[in-house]
Parts: sequence; C-alpha cells; structure tokens
Amino acid sequence: MKKVRLEIVGLSYSQTQSGAYALVLGESTGSRRLPIIIGGFEAQAIAIELEKMTPTRPLTHDLFKAFSETFSIEVTEILIYNLVEGIFYAKLVCTDGTREVEIDARTSDAIALAVRFNCPIYTYEFILKSAGIVLDDETLPTNESSMSSAPVEEMSSPNPEGEYKSKSTEELKNLLETALDEEQYELASKIRDEINNRKES
Repeated sequence: MKKVRLEIVGLSYSQTQSGAYALVLGESTGSRRLPIIIGGFEAQAIAIELEKMTPTRPLTHDLFKAFSETFSIEVTEILIYNLVEGIFYAKLVCTDGTREVEIDARTSDAIALAVRFNCPIYTYEFILKSAGIVLDDETLPTNESSMSSAPVEEMSSPNPEGEYKSKSTEELKNLLETALDEEQYELASKIRDEINNRKES
C-alpha cells in the first residue's frame, strides 16, 4: 500500500473543545490537509520541540528519546495507518540496526516523537481520501513548517453540528470552502464529515 508523506503545517488552540488543540498535517507534495484533535500536553510537547525550546527537566517524550538513544534504538518513521470512528491509529517504526519493530502509539505521541527524532511522518492514501481536506494552491501557507498562532474558532455565524443536517449539500460545500479560506481546519473537518456521511447513506 502506497504511503504519503506528511509535514506539520500548524498547531492552534481549539475553542470548540476545552483544553484541546488542532494539529494540522499536510501532504508534502499536495494540497490536502489532515486535521487531528490532540490534548494540551501533547500539543505542548510538539510545540516545544518545533520551537527548539529546552525545558528545565526532560518531558516524557524527551525521556523516551534519551532512553532509546542510550540503548541504540532509532525511530525511523511514524505511520498513521488507520482511522476508525474518528480516531487515528499510529505506530512507530523502530530499529536497533539489526531488526525493525513496529510499536503501536497514540498519534499525538507518535508525532511528538517524530519531531524529536527528526523522522518522516507517513499515512496511507485511503486515510487522506476519507479524512483529508483539499486546499487550493493559493491558500497554502508560505512556510509549511511554521506553527500557526491563530486559534481555531467558529465562523462568525456558528452552525452547531446538529444544524448541519438541515443544510443542503451545496450549502455545506460553501461553508466548507469558507472554513478552509479562514484556515478553520477543525470546523472544516466537521463539515467534511457531514458531507461524507451523506455520500455513504
């Protein structure tokens, strides 16, 4: 199964889920985005490493890296391999130089380790097709690796998830386009899910 390489595009605070953050991954050679909701601790762990900050004491992910390096274990890649009922599944591909082992991990933890080991992040095409959001070229960020400081917010005319069902598919597509233009990836993912549910029914 062909793998698609992903890069971290942005990380922003979620105002729709208390204490949560929206991590946005984008394919390296395309315009699709994969928004993933993660916890505050994992978001902090990712942001600290991306900003090259050094905490006074090692964080859990720093400890994992130090432990791995002490015993000559390298994380060579991260693979987001499945999506079940809105939950992403990931694994670490590790090697000690003689054998390769895959270890199951939460996606947020896996990405926090990816930035520490400077290893690539991959997913499969079927995951991008089902959960990805397509952006036009002109809406792509100029710096793919930069962290977005803009919070994820509801649009000025908020539509609770229950109200999406009363909208026509054409109206939902227009709302999706607006959310993407304003880089509101979390909201866009909810609208996308409603559109996809209608295709399946």
